[in-house]
Amino acid sequence: MEKQQAEKRIQELSKLLEQYNYEYYVLDRPSVEDYVYDKLMHELADLEETFPELRSPQSPTQRVGGMASNQFAKVTHAIQMQSLQDVFDFEQINSFVTRCQTDFPDAIFSVEPKIDGLSVSLEYHDNQFILGSTRGDGFIGEDVTANLKTIRTIPMILRCQENLPLLEVRGEVYMPKEQFLKLIAQQEENEETPFKNPRNAAAGSLRQKYSEITAKRKLAIFIFNLQRCQGKIFSSHSETLAFLEHAGFQVIPGWKLCHTAEEIIEVIQNIGDSRKDLPYDIDGVVIKINDLEQREILGSNSKTPKWAIAYKFPPEEKETILREIEINVGRTGALTPVAVFDRITLAGTSVSRAILHNQDFITEKQICIGDKIIVRKAGDIIPEVVKSIAHADNAIPYILPQCCPVCGAKAVRDEGEAVLRCPNISCPAQLHKQLVHFASRDAMNIDGLGTAIITALLNAGFVRDAADLYQLTKEQLLTLEGFKNKSADNLLNALEKSKSASLDRVIFALGIRNIGQKAAKLLCESFGSLEQIEQASREEIAQIEGFGDIMADHVCTALHDDSVQKLLAKLKSAGLAMQYEKKQIQSDAFFTGKIFVLTGTLSQMKRSEARQRIEALGGKVSGSVSKKTDYVIVGEDPGSKLNKAQELNIMTLSESELIEKLNS
Repeated sequence: MEKQQAEKRIQELSKLLEQYNYEYYVLDRPSVEDYVYDKLMHELADLEETFPELRSPQSPTQRVGGMASNQFAKVTHAIQMQSLQDVFDFEQINSFVTRCQTDFPDAIFSVEPKIDGLSVSLEYHDNQFILGSTRGDGFIGEDVTANLKTIRTIPMILRCQENLPLLEVRGEVYMPKEQFLKLIAQQEENEETPFKNPRNAAAGSLRQKYSEITAKRKLAIFIFNLQRCQGKIFSSHSETLAFLEHAGFQVIPGWKLCHTAEEIIEVIQNIGDSRKDLPYDIDGVVIKINDLEQREILGSNSKTPKWAIAYKFPPEEKETILREIEINVGRTGALTPVAVFDRITLAGTSVSRAILHNQDFITEKQICIGDKIIVRKAGDIIPEVVKSIAHADNAIPYILPQCCPVCGAKAVRDEGEAVLRCPNISCPAQLHKQLVHFASRDAMNIDGLGTAIITALLNAGFVRDAADLYQLTKEQLLTLEGFKNKSADNLLNALEKSKSASLDRVIFALGIRNIGQKAAKLLCESFGSLEQIEQASREEIAQIEGFGDIMADHVCTALHDDSVQKLLAKLKSAGLAMQYEKKQIQSDAFFTGKIFVLTGTLSQMKRSEARQRIEALGGKVSGSVSKKTDYVIVGEDPGSKLNKAQELNIMTLSESELIEKLNS
């Protein structure tokens, strides 16, 4: 295809895919099947790969996330992103309405649900999304444009007919409740500290270093205010919301116009009653004057506008009796205490259990079995014990068992950790969860090998580790309840297919602490093979972009453990490929095979960019200077690495000299 034809087709595909995105994510009315959408997206991606100069920053292909960002650039807000004055009772609402209507007797108020998320500003130039930033301190925020592009409800190009030289809107990024539950279930499965509530999850996801991780979190956004606009004039807030919805935004839902404090209070009560049924979390209701000129006249204080307030819902808390504390054993041996209490109803659902996290949490709250406790739902979703308010007679502070409740092994607590762990990797409780993780979609992707089948295999004694899965026979499977010829064949075929899984999937499947999909891939990109990873030092692994000492320590400890070594040997014998195809790099005579060390502050590029460009040309970046080092790149205020380079008579290059070599 000629470039001119490609350019025309890219424009057609981009427009079509944005339309389908809008129908699916904003209107919730998809007009095409996923298969059609995916096929068009692949066509667009292929064309942009062939003609990279035609790829637009607003292209639908740029929503999936990409390169890592070491830091977020600062953004100075043209208009201060203010917070709202909080009120907590209806009397304060009456006072606010009276004050506003003293100046403007005809004042009308917009009453809107207050989404519990992270406020951001979106900026459009000539109808194209250019910049997205966090609130920060109200004056200076952070540039999170790349991560915001992954949110499908943000239009890359405005759908309005007018060409607007500038449009700035403010919205609230949030995580839907359903997605939040999936995320924390995954975090608990991986024995990571789960986000406490959807707001924290949204904030943590939006500030991810890797935008592809943000994309997987499936964030959403509601737009609630127009900040600036050139090319169109508005007189009321309700008018701006109607226009923004027409332009392709998902505006704040359920807003109503009210004339009196009584009407406002009635809307607040209705929103409060429906709160538990909403698919997103709200923590209050915003009341603001609808007329934009009246807002301008009323003005603002240093931090809050005088024309708006936020009524905050009180958290629903209930008393109950703590009857028992159960200990769950996780995949990596973590002993997690779980409170079991008399059933209560919170936020519309019945609950009787809540995680107590660790011994420090229990000790701090002085929790004893038999206590009267207060429980609430964090973010209206996750039950949590707030505090103990009354001890039973002869109550004794609860202490976690010093032995694993499943296998009896003596529990250990690593230095610097709050978690107590069972060290026995053969512990039945750990083994079951390890196998579930091993077979999961992001690991070995063994279709049909779910929790119930794994339980049956363990109970039958057919499996003692992950490698035993590949020794299963059809005869064995047919002895298990529910298996027929076809289902047995399907599972064996899925096991055979999983043998070709790439090395990064195998490493992730091992369930090494703190090593997720991305970290496993980075390991393989950096070293290329299992043997090289095993031979790498802690220091070399810690230098991988996105790693650190703790992750490196966990990798080395796991891969040098006798039981893991035996498991890997059995997996190899079973026929697993365990290969990794590294990204093709461009060979360069100066860089190929050379080892570089960076020291000091680089002023013209980030360290991560320098590393990526060196490695893209066949070089390797190390974190320490040794006799094997070929060049030390010296930035501003170099440290001891320069001294060592001079002692070893190693060549040095300035940052400018490095850039000259890279560009040549």
